[in-house]
Amino acid sequence: MNDNPHRDDDRIVATQDAPDTTLPIVVYVLHLAGLVTGGLTSLVAVVIAYVYRGNGPAWLDEHYRFQIRTFWMALLYFGVSGLLTLVLIGFLTWLAAVIWLVIRCVKGLKALNEKRAPDNVATWWV
Repeated sequence: MNDNPHRDDDRIVATQDAPDTTLPIVVYVLHLAGLVTGGLTSLVAVVIAYVYRGNGPAWLDEHYRFQIRTFWMALLYFGVSGLLTLVLIGFLTWLAAVIWLVIRCVKGLKALNEKRAPDNVATWWV
């Protein structure tokens, strides 16, 4: 039996005050699924990120900003890789873009799990 009856109530209040991170997790997963769907799910992900940014605490909004930047940079990187496939080096740059996207999403998910903003939101790298 619990010696302090208010202890459970405090835990419930703390849980209720924490913002829901389900949607940002879904956005990261949709970005990763875009590798299989040819980018279609990434398009859905960026729309969700644009719609929901500004509706939570600053650290959560930074995740949406990070996800939006990830979409636009991935579009650039994969577009350039597509053009470079004409000279055969595009296959290597495409592989580099895939690795870049996976690392970025994993780092974002890790930061989200820790309830903090992702590191280096404005960077073009990871």
